[in-house]
Amino acid sequence: MTGRLKGLESKILPIFDYFLIGATAVFLIAGTVSGNAWTQAALAVLSFLGLLPVLYSAARSLMKKRVSVDLLASIALVFSLLSAQWASAAFITLMLAFARVFDHATDVRAKKIIQSLMKYHVERVRIRDGETVREAPIKSVKPGDLVIVEAGDRMPVDGVIVSGTADIDESSLTGESELIAKKPGDKVFTATVNDSGSLIVRTEKVGDDTTLARIIALVEEASRHKSKAERVADTFTQWYIAIMLIGSVALYLYGLSSIEILSILLVVCADDIAVAVPLAFTAAIARTAKRGVIVKGSAAYEQLSRVKYVLTDKTGTLTKGKPKIIDVKAYKPYTASKIIELAGMGASESKHAVSRAILDYLREKGAKVHVPHELEEVSGQGLSFRHGTEKMFLGRLSFIKGEKIHVPESVERDIELEKDAGRGIVVLAVDGHVAGLLSYIDQLRPRVKEIIAETKAMGVKEWHMLTGDNEHAAAAVAGELGIRHFHANMTPQSKVEFATRFEREKEPEVVAYIGDGVNDAASLALVDVSIAMGGIGSDAAIEAADITIMKDRLYRLPQTMRTAKTLRNIMWECFVIWAVTNAVGLVWATAGLPFLGVLGPSGAAAFNFLTDFIPIGNALRAGRLRKDDLRK
Repeated sequence: MTGRLKGLESKILPIFDYFLIGATAVFLIAGTVSGNAWTQAALAVLSFLGLLPVLYSAARSLMKKRVSVDLLASIALVFSLLSAQWASAAFITLMLAFARVFDHATDVRAKKIIQSLMKYHVERVRIRDGETVREAPIKSVKPGDLVIVEAGDRMPVDGVIVSGTADIDESSLTGESELIAKKPGDKVFTATVNDSGSLIVRTEKVGDDTTLARIIALVEEASRHKSKAERVADTFTQWYIAIMLIGSVALYLYGLSSIEILSILLVVCADDIAVAVPLAFTAAIARTAKRGVIVKGSAAYEQLSRVKYVLTDKTGTLTKGKPKIIDVKAYKPYTASKIIELAGMGASESKHAVSRAILDYLREKGAKVHVPHELEEVSGQGLSFRHGTEKMFLGRLSFIKGEKIHVPESVERDIELEKDAGRGIVVLAVDGHVAGLLSYIDQLRPRVKEIIAETKAMGVKEWHMLTGDNEHAAAAVAGELGIRHFHANMTPQSKVEFATRFEREKEPEVVAYIGDGVNDAASLALVDVSIAMGGIGSDAAIEAADITIMKDRLYRLPQTMRTAKTLRNIMWECFVIWAVTNAVGLVWATAGLPFLGVLGPSGAAAFNFLTDFIPIGNALRAGRLRKDDLRK
């Protein structure tokens, strides 16, 4: 494509083109006003200068056994110069220079996205080494180092807070402006800003391993990947050029004059499509990146615009993946307040998600947390502990039964009723007897039902929820969200098998999979377009998915789908505009139009120059943010 020159040429050529555009425009106007020999000579010289980069690019394409628009433009420009059609040659020069400028702007725009991320790099950091603090370059920091981050500083590394609390602005990575409260044990990421408080962070990742570096690499990769539309445009352009050249020769042999042939060549020698298509994709990539959504190349946009079926994980995608205690049932002689107090005692030493939910519930009730004794935890099952002379067990029903504790039928019925309602159950037993039950739910993400409806309005036929939950829990969530198709009791392997089978059955319609990118990495790799939620801090999400939503914001999905559909429409609009303008130009140049007559070489060149801007201007619409895009 015109202007794809490397190294020093890529720096000099834009300056040369700006000079060429300015000088040619001045002498074209002067020639129109005065028409003296000096202005004609100046236009001839400028056109010859404009011919040089076009010839060079055309020759490079031919050496690679490719026919480019530059070949057609070179022939038209040489033909104009040899025919002393100075105005025609000048308009071609203007057209080609503008095309190179737009092409260069496409590359610059992609680089600016990367530069806007690169500016977040920190050059020097303060490292705590025992009782001393030293300043060091970021390149010398290694995993395990303790880095001091004061209020107002950017996070220099990916790591874990070991001391201090702060509100963190993660908008540079996620596109979300709200501050996130962070405490010891929470993860922080490079390029985010410490808005308040002083932190000591244990380094986990530095340099090219950080989340920021992975995002930059993805954006660079996305700008290089060609979509089907771009490949079609390239292939079509080559065939179109060959047909036009052969057709021009045939028409000349048929009897058309050289001036008529020149007019035809001047109408068809544009490369507006070759510039407009990649320009639109680059604009769209920038648009979604501003929202904290990373799209791996233009092909992912094309697939997303045609999605008909969505497979989705439940936990962490439709729900927050954070249990919430909603009910406590006590059996005599215990009270609900005593049950939560005893359960909170055991939960205080556990890192399990349900344990954290119990502690949150305990704090909401204003109760104190007591320290347990002799606590032992069985991962994923439950825990045992002592308080005074009492021996307690807290966990799943199977765990309680495994400890040889009798569970009355009435309690089992209560548990079944809770499960039928889609709730999870934690059982508390004291000294060999069931004392109470704690019911919890996995909280739904905000507006999920509305988001599903939005995607269906955009052409999605069905959502299928895949979950490891039991049938009752799955049915409760699916019913609340209006999802008709759900699949319960699924393992990671059965999800993979289902996704493979489903994608094959629905072919050629497009199937998308939404997951967290960690547990669902295998399933993400099997469908037409994969979307990972909460990519910030997750290497698996960034690697596995075609589209990564950096923050857990499901509403970014319909926003990105709208961008993809807008982009698809823009692509076809550009092709239609190009086809219509070329058809009008060819008819005008060969047969003439009523009241306008036949288009001569100068008019053909001017027509081509002016109509080039229509598809290019249309392509730039892909980068405009809607009000909906800015919604948080």
